[in-house]
Amino acid sequence: METPVKLLLTWDISPDHEQDYFEFVLGEFVPGLQRLGLQPSDAWATVYGEYPQIQVSVLASSLDTARHAINSDGWRDLHDKLFALVRNYTCKIVPARGGFQF
Repeated sequence: METPVKLLLTWDISPDHEQDYFEFVLGEFVPGLQRLGLQPSDAWATVYGEYPQIQVSVLASSLDTARHAINSDGWRDLHDKLFALVRNYTCKIVPARGGFQF
């Protein structure tokens, strides 16, 4: 039986790129993740404090599915575009649980 995992992605939006960022995330990033077999599940914005501005949780059906996705050309293309709009990016893979995860 496959065990689902979550990719926990965090970043800060680069100053003066907010509009381009939101257009990219909604128009390309989310559909691109779905094409890679990943399912966005949560998105959080920090409005106060010294934490990453954005946290996104993405579900994968298994660790193998997650690894295959993050080693793909499609992932690299999405991230090249994302990196032009954000800073302080992190990504980690954890066993999936319900609710908010760090």
